[in-house]
Amino acid sequence: MLLKHRLWHETRIALFERSVDTRPTGRGERGARPRVHFGDGWIRESVLEIFREDIARFRILIANTFDENPREVIARGGIPKLSALRMHNGTVYRWNRACYGWDENKAHLRIENRVLPSGPTVLDEVANAAFFFGMMANLAEEPRRIEQTMEFEAARTNFFNAARDGIKAQMTWAGGKTTSAQDLLLSELLPRARAGLKFVNVDSDDIDRYIGCLEERVKSGKTGAQWMLSSLHDMGEQGTADIRYRTLSTAMLANQKTGAPVHTWENAKLEASPGNWRDSYQTAGQFMSTDLFTVQPHDIVDLAANIMDWKKIRHLLVEDESGRLVGLLSHRALVRLVARGTRSGIGEHPTVEALMVKNPLTIGPEMPTLEVMRLMRERRVSCLPVLEGDKLIGVITEADLIEVSSKLLESYLRDVQP
Repeated sequence: MLLKHRLWHETRIALFERSVDTRPTGRGERGARPRVHFGDGWIRESVLEIFREDIARFRILIANTFDENPREVIARGGIPKLSALRMHNGTVYRWNRACYGWDENKAHLRIENRVLPSGPTVLDEVANAAFFFGMMANLAEEPRRIEQTMEFEAARTNFFNAARDGIKAQMTWAGGKTTSAQDLLLSELLPRARAGLKFVNVDSDDIDRYIGCLEERVKSGKTGAQWMLSSLHDMGEQGTADIRYRTLSTAMLANQKTGAPVHTWENAKLEASPGNWRDSYQTAGQFMSTDLFTVQPHDIVDLAANIMDWKKIRHLLVEDESGRLVGLLSHRALVRLVARGTRSGIGEHPTVEALMVKNPLTIGPEMPTLEVMRLMRERRVSCLPVLEGDKLIGVITEADLIEVSSKLLESYLRDVQP
């Protein structure tokens, strides 16, 4: 979940790629690679293929003065720091990134795995890491290289399928075998991870603890993302969206503090939220309606009337072709039109523009609820569009305020009852 929207099970993958995409307009259309990417093919000979590719494709973002000549250091038998390469490598975000480093005695190369999802508990996170390490230890002993058994495009598709669909994703494994992520984990990958950890002499109790935890998570199908989605599904339309997400966050924090792995968590329940519901009705943005139906000024009134009838609403927001709010059409205006009949003077097939209130009173999402109530009472309006800048993001009607009032009254009465 991101900003109250259901997106991918691991939204971070797509979000990070888009947020740091520095390609100029048009470069993407001709195939230029973004700085965050999965890769284009298997390494054939050496890690130098990756470093050369990144230097050739991506401009330097951060420059500095380095006082070391790597060739001279090597000639002296020393270990070069390769500071310029490491700095540039730090600005290219491959999801499995090769990283050069060193200690006092030797240079080393590591794979920085950037895709492991967070927790949601320490036990779950360590189980994820143990699985990855065990799999790498096992695959390193394979007699055949990965490119001999799997197409690179299959690996890339697996990656995005897993990010999008989580444990329910469809995967293509070595040899072209197609299966669900859940079945693949249970039948092949988890046993391989156990074997890999055993091969590198990890204590058997630790193997059972961490791989066992992951195994139970896979069997139950309850990942952190799935727990969130299932919890929201169970809540249905109870309360406002703000209350449901507050409840979800509160339950997640409480469960994390217990240290119990996510597959043992009960779904979050709205009535079990320890917070006071009044906190979720402080501002307009917390309880406004966001499921909006709009028309345009040139639409005929018959269309607007039918939308109001179908959706049981008394106000329609009017937008222009650029999506800017230009008016408000009320049920009262339609009733007035019917009452006047042919005496209305606006033609046989009037448009929305002829009846709408132009440039209606609007508010922002941060306006306090009490101020919203005062404004609607003093200005005698029954609908307030909510704008963020010039963008229409919601609407508050009398019906919304009645619901808010009833919820707050219920909350107050519960608090004062002996």
